[in-house]
Amino acid sequence: MALSEEGNSVFRSTPNSFLGVMDEVINKPEIMGIPEYFIRSNKEPSILSNDETNPLPTIPIFDFQTLLCDDGIQLHNLYSACKDWGFFQLVNHGVSSELLEKLKLEIGNFFKLPFEEKRKYQLKQGDFQGYGTVIRCEGQKLDWGDRFFMITNPIERRKPNLFPQLPPSLRDTLETYISKLQKLGMTLLGLLGKAIKMDMKEVEKIFDDGNQSVRMTYYPPCPQPDLVDGINPHSDGSGITILNQANGVEGLEIKKNGLWIPITFLPDAFVINIGDIMEMYI
Repeated sequence: MALSEEGNSVFRSTPNSFLGVMDEVINKPEIMGIPEYFIRSNKEPSILSNDETNPLPTIPIFDFQTLLCDDGIQLHNLYSACKDWGFFQLVNHGVSSELLEKLKLEIGNFFKLPFEEKRKYQLKQGDFQGYGTVIRCEGQKLDWGDRFFMITNPIERRKPNLFPQLPPSLRDTLETYISKLQKLGMTLLGLLGKAIKMDMKEVEKIFDDGNQSVRMTYYPPCPQPDLVDGINPHSDGSGITILNQANGVEGLEIKKNGLWIPITFLPDAFVINIGDIMEMYI
């Protein structure tokens, strides 16, 4: 789940810890300039042209309800999308726009909390769950984003200081949301298994633990976005990632045939990313 904003903002010097970096950046409007630890000098350019004579390529779009009732054609198209792109947009997925709007509001409210409130959920040294940015080494380049990552399922894997201690309204909204996405994700994995002609027992064996995690990220405005990355180029080491861009600000790009292609989210759609685990079977 990601929140982005357009506009200009200003920034601070160097962090001396792994927590609160973006909070300092966002709340120091009197200090100009992007800190060096955010600047990436080796960024690859994106495709920018989108005129009628040279339109941008777009990722495939699938209607979830159509996939459920498909006689084989759509599943074949799904397989092609996974093989050729590794991404697709999913519409008519059954998660209401009201819930998505409520989630957007609650996540936005969380990132607006005073830093002292948010640090209750701080990352601890050597851990990967919690609020903040992990700095693993000297000179590490940081992503331009404020984030909170946690495992949400199975329930026994939830850290007691994270999900159970969230503000009640956010916790309740997230609980409803992740329950729906858990069902959606498992159904999608089953459909993907059928599409790639994977033995369903093997699908169940790999994913029957229902492991699920959530990353909430706020991307603040940046006066020189060409110098930074909201998140470093990467692949996801999961089965699938269900990405919900909580507002209409663009920024997601995917790499295809050596080129970075910007993605325009359809309203209330999810972008599905085929993770490294599922990619092994495609």
